[in-house]
Amino acid sequence: MGGDEKVFTLAQVSEHNSPKDCWLVINGKVYDATNFLEDHPGGDEVLLSATGKDATDDFEDVGHSDSARDMMAQYYVGEIDVSTIPKKIKYKPANQPHYNQDKTSEFIIKLLQFLVPLAILGLAVGVHLYTKSS
Repeated sequence: MGGDEKVFTLAQVSEHNSPKDCWLVINGKVYDATNFLEDHPGGDEVLLSATGKDATDDFEDVGHSDSARDMMAQYYVGEIDVSTIPKKIKYKPANQPHYNQDKTSEFIIKLLQFLVPLAILGLAVGVHLYTKSS
């Protein structure tokens, strides 16, 4: 790897996304995995699904052996222009109110807010009917 290394954009790498022409981006480097598709232990679909994006996380999550990492050198074609790779957005959950596991007191208050006016109404109707019949 000298000073004449080829630098590719993600768009350029993404054009190589078929079984006859498959390029991958791993750890900032571009690899032509076309000749390795048939030999890949995980099958060619795994490699083909990793085209058009930075496949570093996919590669690292599998836990490749040192010999697999050493083998990559023969497929190296250049570097990736990292400014062409979209930034990863970290998920940040929305702020939500504290969850009250014991909702008994809330339930009782809501129940009373419904039953007390209903009881007062029933009592008023009962008193009205009693006074009218007397």
